[in-house]
Amino acid sequence: MAVRKIAANESYLLVSRIHRAARCAAAPDATMPTASAIPSPIAKLRTYGSFVRFEHTLFSLPLILAGVFSSPGAGLSAARWGWIALAAVGARTAAMALNRLIDRRLDALNPRTRARELPSGAMRTAEAIALLVVSAGVYVGACAALGPWYLRVSPVPLAVFAIYPYLKRWTPLCHLGVGLALALAPLAGYAAAHPDLARPEVALWISLFALLWVSGFDIIYATLDESFDREQGVHSLVAWLGRERALKVSSFLHRAAALALVPAVVSLLHLVPEGPFARLVPAIASLALLTTVAVLLALEQRWAENVNLAFFKVNVWVGFAVLALVLVARSAAGF
Repeated sequence: MAVRKIAANESYLLVSRIHRAARCAAAPDATMPTASAIPSPIAKLRTYGSFVRFEHTLFSLPLILAGVFSSPGAGLSAARWGWIALAAVGARTAAMALNRLIDRRLDALNPRTRARELPSGAMRTAEAIALLVVSAGVYVGACAALGPWYLRVSPVPLAVFAIYPYLKRWTPLCHLGVGLALALAPLAGYAAAHPDLARPEVALWISLFALLWVSGFDIIYATLDESFDREQGVHSLVAWLGRERALKVSSFLHRAAALALVPAVVSLLHLVPEGPFARLVPAIASLALLTTVAVLLALEQRWAENVNLAFFKVNVWVGFAVLALVLVARSAAGF
């Protein structure tokens, strides 16, 4: 009787285990990705767009176009415009991918940036590297299509993009590295549109403007991380000088940036044919646009407390004002 009872109990336990195993097999594994957990292609594209901050192209694009139109020259074919656009997009994407990859560990420590794609896990490091390789390949390929000289100098911007994220580990003058990266935009546009490299003066002045403008704004942007930079030993003018004195340096750079446009305007107006009133209208329009740029830069300083306001509501218009300045003067001279 006892043997029968033990056997019955063992049978019952065996059946219970089988039922439990069946229920576990039927239940979905929480660690396995379900169809709803796999990102859709559109969601992935949004992630990639956010990763490279595609909207920030609004800062470099008008400067590239300002460089293209900074000097008289032969009209560009549709194919050449296409290669210039591909080179610009490829270089811009490679620059942001390098920046995010190099800074991913700092971004993970910073409460302000830990939600970015790499530290948050929304994007894998392998994906970022693949995006970097593809975008750099597109950029170099477009340079090769533009001509052998462009292919030879194509590593220069990539070297600048790779070096400037490290500057914050070494020097509080790191903001000039960001400025230098964007200062290449008008020079690239000019060189792509003018293979003879004749009359580079205006493009050089616009490039100096971009260097000073972006370096000054990057100081404002660094005020968001003043405490973090000090804690982690990250170098910035804000961490080194303190917020108030650093913003004075930023203000000086922005004033110098506005002044750098004056010789550019003078050079552009010299292209206008001589006549009693030929230069009057473009001179007045250029002065108005130059004043607009100066006012926008002053507003950036005034609204430095609200970095997002200064960045998206003001900064985005500065490059377009510079482009308008170039186009007004060039239209008076005839394209």
